[in-house]
Amino acid sequence: MTRPLDTEERPPGTADGHPRTAQGAPVRRRRALLALVAGCLVFTGAGMGAGLLIKSPAQAAAETAPPSPDVLTAPVTRKVLAQSVLTRGTVSASRHIDITGGQAGGAGRSIVTAVKVRPGQALRPGQVLVEISGRPVFVLRGDIPSYEDLTPGLRGNDVAQLQRALASLGYGTGSDAPGVYGAGTGRAVARFYAAIGYTPAGSARTDSGAAGSEPAGSGSGSGSGSGSAEQPGPSVPWSEVVYLPAGAARVDIVAAQVGAEATDTLMSVDSGPLTVAGTVTPDEKGLVRPGQQVRISSETTGYDTTGVVASVATAPGKAGAGGDAAADDGTYAIRVTPSRQLPAGLVGQDVRLTIVAASSGKAVPAVPSAALSAGADGRTTVTVRSGNRERQVAVRVGMTGDGYVQVTPLSAGGLRPGDQVVLGTDAPTAPGRS
Repeated sequence: MTRPLDTEERPPGTADGHPRTAQGAPVRRRRALLALVAGCLVFTGAGMGAGLLIKSPAQAAAETAPPSPDVLTAPVTRKVLAQSVLTRGTVSASRHIDITGGQAGGAGRSIVTAVKVRPGQALRPGQVLVEISGRPVFVLRGDIPSYEDLTPGLRGNDVAQLQRALASLGYGTGSDAPGVYGAGTGRAVARFYAAIGYTPAGSARTDSGAAGSEPAGSGSGSGSGSGSAEQPGPSVPWSEVVYLPAGAARVDIVAAQVGAEATDTLMSVDSGPLTVAGTVTPDEKGLVRPGQQVRISSETTGYDTTGVVASVATAPGKAGAGGDAAADDGTYAIRVTPSRQLPAGLVGQDVRLTIVAASSGKAVPAVPSAALSAGADGRTTVTVRSGNRERQVAVRVGMTGDGYVQVTPLSAGGLRPGDQVVLGTDAPTAPGRS
């Protein structure tokens, strides 16, 4: 029986006693090559990943740095420059009248028996305001305040005013001459009183002049007649009429209460054309003068119109000519007269006043004030930018207004309308910063 050979005794080229094939070596080489390529790919990918995750300090600083700043520019324009003062004002009537009880109601006690109006109410000529001891106090159109009883036989400007007021309400005075209280005026008075629901006073007037010295009522100017003849007829007691000038009239304050003594101020009335009362600071006061143009704007209603400065106070806290007093805060009162009648609905409203303190009068070359630079040599320049190129242009500065400055280049052709001038730079915020 034959004995198997030991390993050491096997022929070369065999592992298990069988001869090797010729293909074994190339297979091993291919496998080794594939393993090498795979390893290279793995290490390459790892390197690339590490490169994405790991940054040098320089690269990190570059990526977190803010973008390059943008250059802000504005064009050179031609425009009319206006130096303006902005303030606020309140719309009110040009005249404020306090109405007191006076001697209304006759010789007895003066008691408020009726209140016919309310605060804020618009008034019309002939309207009754209040009743005192059963007698009316009404308004008529006129500029002369009531100061004496108007009775038959009187002559004067106050009589003429009464006649005009009655005629405007449709109560003609017949053949009575202007300023003469005759029978026609008496009939007009009676008709008016009847229309408002009252009986006119029928008191007679006896003048103390010598009998026969002159015909009754021949006096002039003061409204007093002369002569001793008693002339009864419808009359108008001075305490029963309140004359208001032309224009809108409105009840401001009502203090009267039914049953109270009519001794103090019963109510106040605003009348006459509407104006605007405002104030300016001490710094602005030197820029504002009577006659300057004003833009009046109501943000509430959208109403917009023009006017002029009518008066400027000479001292803080005091009124200008015909104006209201300013508050005791160091400001100066101003009064603005509108160029046309303001709507009655604006009474009491706060409005914006834009006062044109100065104007160039015509279109001039102008740039935003931020475009100007002052050099160490005292010259004023602007920087003109075209593409990425910049050049400085020396200019002479004129008037300023509304954020713009008039500029004139010192060299011909150095600055033209449409040129872009540098205002500054806009540096964006760096990423991750606030």
